[in-house]
Amino acid sequence: MMFIAKNTRGNTDPLSSADPLTGESDSAATDWLAPTWHDPLGATVHLPGSKSLTNRELILAALANGESTLVAPLKSRDSELMIAGLKSLGVAFSEETDPVSGVLEVRVTPPAELTGSTSVHCGLAGTVMRFLPPVAALALGPTAFDGDPYARKRPMAPIIAALRELGVDISDDGRGALPFTVHGFGEVAGGSIEIDASSSSQFVSGLLLAAARFRDGITVTHRGESLPSLPHIEMTLQVLAEHGVTASSPAPGKWTVEPSKIAARRVVIEPDLSNAAPFLAAALVCGGSVSIPNWPAETTQVGDQLRKIMPEFGAEVSLENGTLTVSGSGEIRPVNLHLSHAGELAPTLIGLAALADGTSKITGIGHIRHHETDRIAALVTELNRLGGNASELPDGIQIDPAQLHGGTWQSYADHRMATTGALLGLRVPDVTVQDIGCTTKTLPNFTELWGQLLQAPSNSGVGGSTPQSTVGPGSLPAIFGV
Repeated sequence: MMFIAKNTRGNTDPLSSADPLTGESDSAATDWLAPTWHDPLGATVHLPGSKSLTNRELILAALANGESTLVAPLKSRDSELMIAGLKSLGVAFSEETDPVSGVLEVRVTPPAELTGSTSVHCGLAGTVMRFLPPVAALALGPTAFDGDPYARKRPMAPIIAALRELGVDISDDGRGALPFTVHGFGEVAGGSIEIDASSSSQFVSGLLLAAARFRDGITVTHRGESLPSLPHIEMTLQVLAEHGVTASSPAPGKWTVEPSKIAARRVVIEPDLSNAAPFLAAALVCGGSVSIPNWPAETTQVGDQLRKIMPEFGAEVSLENGTLTVSGSGEIRPVNLHLSHAGELAPTLIGLAALADGTSKITGIGHIRHHETDRIAALVTELNRLGGNASELPDGIQIDPAQLHGGTWQSYADHRMATTGALLGLRVPDVTVQDIGCTTKTLPNFTELWGQLLQAPSNSGVGGSTPQSTVGPGSLPAIFGV
């Protein structure tokens, strides 16, 4: 197996050049020839911590009443942007790696008073651009927010309008989008507001996370037609409760947070279950099995829905002793899925559907047009570029059978687009993924894990195997098992 990478600059794709999606990321874009694989798999993949949980815990630790410790948090571009933003507001951080287990611990010390007169770079991270403005409103002084070029196209008007309704002074020249400046005065009154969170549940979570520090807490009522990714709001309520905050949903589409201190705590971050999607899907594409250890028995992570979704494609799924195993035969069934609560899994699942032997429809994902890129348009464009037969639906994608061929798969600086290209490359020779480096957003060592996954031996044939090789840091189970 050979991995080929070459440095490139610019992006000639019409969809991405219109929204300059060359990444503006940490490094120059890199083209990567995705490996094709014909043998059954048999590997155990250890994944780093959940981005969603890491960034929520970072916010609450920054607002807590003492020092908190995050054990095994995700260290990626998104989490580093969150830490950098919180540092600029006066929060102190220190890191230490356990010499025996090799697991990272991050200590977070909140300041006596948050200070503005600073700027925050959001990259493409929705959690940064939507979670930090309510925190900046609690600081003294102005905080300017901006991000990567495409970040200026991501929806922000609901959170800006909500903060203004709470009495926060925000300057955005009427854009309702990045860049803007939050003029903090050290406190926020709080109260009851209505918000249209149809384009992102992060608007609700961002307000709830900071609301215990508002003088009157908050009551948020959603007034839009739909509410995507509801499990992410449930995750927010759970982590607030674990910090001693009274937070609840008294009615559908309504949430309250009572004013209170936020308790400091030591927390072990669960592995990122959404990042498991392409690895588990690989077992369906290649046959054999892939296992993910430390899979929680109960969790609010959206990725846990993979346990129910993968069998729709023909997989066998088991969860035993905290390890989730997905086994496949190399044959993929077509599906009809409604993913309104699991849109972040859609790129991987659409990639699987493109390799199925019949027509698939995946709906309920209109909101992913507002993720790191317009994922519906991007997926249809890239699948059809490789000879696919995909078409846009009002809130999803239809994928009809087609013979795919090699070519360039544009990532649009979107980590989940990039990993979908890698997945397709397992079956389709000569797929080159543009800007594979954008996977650092949530999974910095993706290409290394992917290569190790394919090199893991399987000796039990197609259709299921006991994992024979470990991919990733083998010391993690001792930590997550506590």
